Amino acid sequence: MAYRLSELVEVLGKHGLPCVVEGEAGREIAGVATLEDAGPGEISFLANPKYEKALQTTKAGAVIVSREQTAPEGMTVLRAADPYAAVTVVIIQVHGYRQHPKVGVDARAVIHGSAAVGEGASIFHGVTIAENVKIGRNVVIYPGCYVAREVRIGDDCALYPNVVIYDGCVLGNRVTVHAGSVIGEDGLGYAPVKGKWQKIPQVGVVEIADDVEIGANCTIDRATLGRTLIGRGTKFSNLIAIGHGTKIGQDCMFVAQVGVAGSVTVGNHVTMAGKVGIAGHLNIGDNAQIAAMAGVMNDVPADSRVAGQPAAPIKDAMRSFSLVQRLPEIHKQIKRLEAEVESLKRALESKG
Repeated sequence: MAYRLSELVEVLGKHGLPCVVEGEAGREIAGVATLEDAGPGEISFLANPKYEKALQTTKAGAVIVSREQTAPEGMTVLRAADPYAAVTVVIIQVHGYRQHPKVGVDARAVIHGSAAVGEGASIFHGVTIAENVKIGRNVVIYPGCYVAREVRIGDDCALYPNVVIYDGCVLGNRVTVHAGSVIGEDGLGYAPVKGKWQKIPQVGVVEIADDVEIGANCTIDRATLGRTLIGRGTKFSNLIAIGHGTKIGQDCMFVAQVGVAGSVTVGNHVTMAGKVGIAGHLNIGDNAQIAAMAGVMNDVPADSRVAGQPAAPIKDAMRSFSLVQRLPEIHKQIKRLEAEVESLKRALESKG
């Protein structure tokens, strides 16, 4: 479906994102694309100034830009205070979210007689649902998923192919778990006994609150005792590993390959960039930001930004990075100074 730019402006205004069109307000937009790929019937956006040069060559029918951005003559632009927020609303309006097929309960699914499946659920072939499972309304479970005994799944959830939910785990409403992820596997719990590792029974569970999205091939360990918790609205990218007994707060964002050890407490609105590693039994405060590939060995205070291995306040880490890059030059300077000192020593010795 195509929308006139004037119609998109109305939609953005309803979302509290007032915008102004400069150019052809009646131009029809049928898609959203990057500046490089967009055509005349599509809209794009510029949120990062480093891509400004692409404005000169884009074939987009219109571009969402900031209010201050200079645009080429003749280009139709939609000026917004926050281009990234504006394009997000436009993508939702023009393309919408992925729609799940409505298949009902496939006869080839294996569902225990004691399981309760809510109204409007779609259970695909190849799904196995064990005893005493409770599944809410409008849940979609794709082929290859296994839902173990005593699991609770809320309304409007989606489990993509080959997701495994271990026994006793709880998913809230509107939880999405992408393909290949495992919820509630045993944590790394072993005790050294007479030189051997004795497995500690992992008798806790995982609880995932409402509106959480888990990426592909993530693993969330069940607690040894009690629960591992993922707070409301938190979003995981792919390949995230959460250790047993860890508690993640609300509205956090973890980028790919983050690893959090066991018994960690993470506050609300925490961002961890790619390949962050968190040691066990630490506290990460609210609103903390942890840079990519950081190795966190100590508590991180609220509202702080850290980077590096081991992680340090980001200003200190950047100074350290700068020094490391200068090490070859510093090494040469030291060698020259050593040679000069040696030369001075020989000169003094010859005079003595």
